[in-house]
Amino acid sequence: MPHKARVVVAGTGFAALREHLGRVLPGVPTEVIEPDVLRRDGTEASVLIPAMARIDGQIMDRIAGLRLIQQWGAGLEGVDLSAAAERHIAVANVPSAGTGNAESVAEWCVMAAIALSRRLPELEKNIRQGGTWGGPIGRGLGGRTGGILGLGGIGQALAVRLKPFGMHLAGLKLHAEPGLAERLGLEWIGSEENLKPFLERSEYLFLCLPLTPGTRNIIGEREIALLPSGACVINPARGGLISEDALVKALCTGHLSGAALDVFAEEPLDPHSRLLTTPGVIATPHIAGVTDVSYRDIARRVAENIMRLWSGSPPENRVV
Repeated sequence: MPHKARVVVAGTGFAALREHLGRVLPGVPTEVIEPDVLRRDGTEASVLIPAMARIDGQIMDRIAGLRLIQQWGAGLEGVDLSAAAERHIAVANVPSAGTGNAESVAEWCVMAAIALSRRLPELEKNIRQGGTWGGPIGRGLGGRTGGILGLGGIGQALAVRLKPFGMHLAGLKLHAEPGLAERLGLEWIGSEENLKPFLERSEYLFLCLPLTPGTRNIIGEREIALLPSGACVINPARGGLISEDALVKALCTGHLSGAALDVFAEEPLDPHSRLLTTPGVIATPHIAGVTDVSYRDIARRVAENIMRLWSGSPPENRVV
């Protein structure tokens, strides 16, 4: 282990991260520091784990000896890749597929779809308040159409898990992949120019895209209006994919019957956010991919990249 080897995690959220990393990198000092404190006071470390913090050149300059920005998972939209390249700092991530992360997110999507369909928040409220038994009535998934926007690791894992419910499945993928529809059991698959017919058939819209300049606000007021009346929106990916104003409006007018959100435009979400008071919303704190299975494998892969860095080898899944 190199002299003064040290790992810093930007942000005190995702507390289990540090615990899992400690198991695979015993004896390596790992400290959790809020981004504002990093920006103000600086520190010394060879590896930075952003978690969900925004990492710009100013923060990079405040970490003496920084050689690797290693994401805990796949998303790197919060990291200024150009700034890292200018400073010759390597940036790497852990792809969702094959780590248990994609599978965990897909399981959350299934849970969310069932909870929305069976009106779980209302059911809980009803029984806790001593309401009438036998209601409110929910609806089944069988025979409904699930639209999976994005067919990467998460989207593919989701398709496999939705098929046994008897759902009709449609998918949208930016780049065609021969044989994918047949392999996943999709009845319809389109590309970017087919967004309109895709949305028109999606009674359950699952957002499984990364956040890029091209996908930011890909679902706005016009796109939501194309969804069937009573549709549900399920977003385990990134909050920036959908207009929260348009989502709230569609829920309040009844065009959408529900939305399950694990991610938000700004995180952590303000406890007073109108999303939390809008009827039909199920919200969770960015935990779709947070399970014992996914964290064990992500920790192992992050540790392997850190050890590769210290041994002089290039990290795997390097993007810069």
